[in-house]
Amino acid sequence: MFKTKNPIKQGLNIIIVGCGKVGITLIEQLCKEGHDITIIDKDSSKIQALTNLYDVMGIVGNGASYSVQIDAGIEGSDLIIAVTDSDELNLLCCTVARQVGHCAAIARVRTPDYSKEVSYLREKLGLAMIINPELEAAKEAAKILYLPTALEVNSFAHGQAEMVKFRVPEGNLLDGMVISRLSSSVSNKILICAVERDGEVHIPSGDFIVRSGDIISFVASRKTTKGFLVEIGFKTNQVKNTLIIGGGKAAYYLAHQLLHAGISVKIIENDKARCEELSILLPKAIIINGDGTNEELLKEEGIEYVESFVPLTGIDEENIMLTLYARQVSKAKIITKINRINFKEVISKLDLGSLIYPRYITSEAIIAYVRAKKDSMDSNIETLYHMFDYRAEAIEFRVDKKSEVTDISLAELSLKKNLLISFINRNGSIIIPSGQDCIKVGDTVMIVTTHTGFNDIQDILA
Repeated sequence: MFKTKNPIKQGLNIIIVGCGKVGITLIEQLCKEGHDITIIDKDSSKIQALTNLYDVMGIVGNGASYSVQIDAGIEGSDLIIAVTDSDELNLLCCTVARQVGHCAAIARVRTPDYSKEVSYLREKLGLAMIINPELEAAKEAAKILYLPTALEVNSFAHGQAEMVKFRVPEGNLLDGMVISRLSSSVSNKILICAVERDGEVHIPSGDFIVRSGDIISFVASRKTTKGFLVEIGFKTNQVKNTLIIGGGKAAYYLAHQLLHAGISVKIIENDKARCEELSILLPKAIIINGDGTNEELLKEEGIEYVESFVPLTGIDEENIMLTLYARQVSKAKIITKINRINFKEVISKLDLGSLIYPRYITSEAIIAYVRAKKDSMDSNIETLYHMFDYRAEAIEFRVDKKSEVTDISLAELSLKKNLLISFINRNGSIIIPSGQDCIKVGDTVMIVTTHTGFNDIQDILA
């Protein structure tokens, strides 16, 4: 055991089992938010390194062990998060914890067989959440390939609203436009909620002028999104085919979704046994046994002509190199998966197309749950999404009671700076708000801000 807990902290008591990529991301983010963290891992060197780096207590051992959980303080904990490499161990950790303590439990489960049984497992084991990083990453990639103009597409309001990120090309209709003119010139059904320019993130006011090269995030109802992009001169047809490099779990999940949407899929995988598995699991896909980093093979399989290209190997460097190569020889829509977040600044300067970080996706879902649990036992955070490398947040709140923000026109509210109310979801109808609109009990409300750590809708007030 290493390091004693800091008694001053006012957050939740959280146990994290597994100190891999996802575990470390959670430790980093939850420590920032003031929670009391205990970590468990069999690798003593990992525990030592992390306890030296963060204000956490570390225990070396098997996280599913009753005695180890007792040592970790399970009886007084609010939450256990099991994110080891083993689905079975994660589920067992949570099962033991639910029997010993009275805490909520979250398990990472990645195997396709278990993923089909998520609701059953959650109910029978009493879990608060089951999260599958590869499946969530595949869903994110699929949404982009359905709308290839976009760099990112994120859903809110149970799929009724979308936040779409794209780069403004030179000569585009938006180049040089003042945002306040958007409603009269183009569309009043969308809201530009964040802009990245020269490495800085802006929450734009009405007098902000859009420039070519800006990376823009806008919010709109799902049925409005494509219409707006067409209005400003973008093609919105989904891709017809894709070439995936690597045949891991993320590749399987992505291929399964694309095939269901009528998109042709070709996968190049080096492991022959895995190719045989994929050919059974995905009978409509073309599975190629070979080295996906081999230039000749890539040309032979038509990289120069594919409409989309997704490197999903387990090695970031390979994914990046494959993307840069595809950029040179093809006009394909490219999605790059990044597992580690090292060298962020270098990565941001490379033209890697749409970037997907599975560990970010996982941590966002868990942090949204933790914030809601900290605020009250009833969750009022519906969705949390980190934008522009954690420099801004998009948060969707459920408004379940009257407060200082309800039944008052937005123009009368004294809001924090660098914050926008992006939409109001009222009974499934998405409202892009004006100053005359107001928030009502029963609404869900999305805000975008450069502030962090919001737990409740009232946090928007200055």
